[in-house]
Amino acid sequence: MKANFDPVQEARRKAALEAVEHVKDGFIVGLGSGSTAAFAIEAIGEKIKRQKLWVIGIPTSSQAFLLAVQCGIPTTTLDEHPQIDVTIDGADQLTPELYLIKGGGAALVREKIVAASSKLNIIIADESKKVRLLGQKNQSVPIEVLSFAIPLVRQKIIEIGGRTSLRECKGKLGPTITDNGNVIMDCYFGEIAKPAELHFKIKMIPGVVETGFFVGLTDFAYVGTCEAVEKINCFRR
Repeated sequence: MKANFDPVQEARRKAALEAVEHVKDGFIVGLGSGSTAAFAIEAIGEKIKRQKLWVIGIPTSSQAFLLAVQCGIPTTTLDEHPQIDVTIDGADQLTPELYLIKGGGAALVREKIVAASSKLNIIIADESKKVRLLGQKNQSVPIEVLSFAIPLVRQKIIEIGGRTSLRECKGKLGPTITDNGNVIMDCYFGEIAKPAELHFKIKMIPGVVETGFFVGLTDFAYVGTCEAVEKINCFRR
């Protein structure tokens, strides 16, 4: 049993359990996407069963939706519940100011919409995701792009000092297609001192739907290690 112990997965699980303590009876909950957010979805499902709670989830991707169904979490939409009580999601990188890069799971547009619709937005991660500046460790910034605009966006990213790679789909030929029918372009800029400024520059490129920069959208984060969970506060309001 010990041979299968994964300290990174355990750290993520601990962070998720801390975050799920904020889920209360009657809550509308935003369900993030990705492997770390999956721990939170599973924990919410267990909490609903154990405490017999009335909780409804708003998934940020097809993957999150299917996992929510599997875990027994009823789902709804923003049309029915435009204000979310709490969202729990992961991140590819986060700084002490809680500037984030997200989009490793290609769900960044819906994740950002759900985060902006939430009274409380909580990020969970393991300590490897913490950095001083976004872009360290050759971390890419995912952007969602209309397929028609790929050549233009690629050229404009080069002009502002970046390089790009069109994300390929795993398991079959062709680009990764998002739940919105667009493609993901991974952009590399090195260390990013001013993520908000770079976000706006990229957003001004015609054909860019959204960037993976999340600035001013997080209330606090739980960062797990094998021994403990660190809470980082940066309330939006």
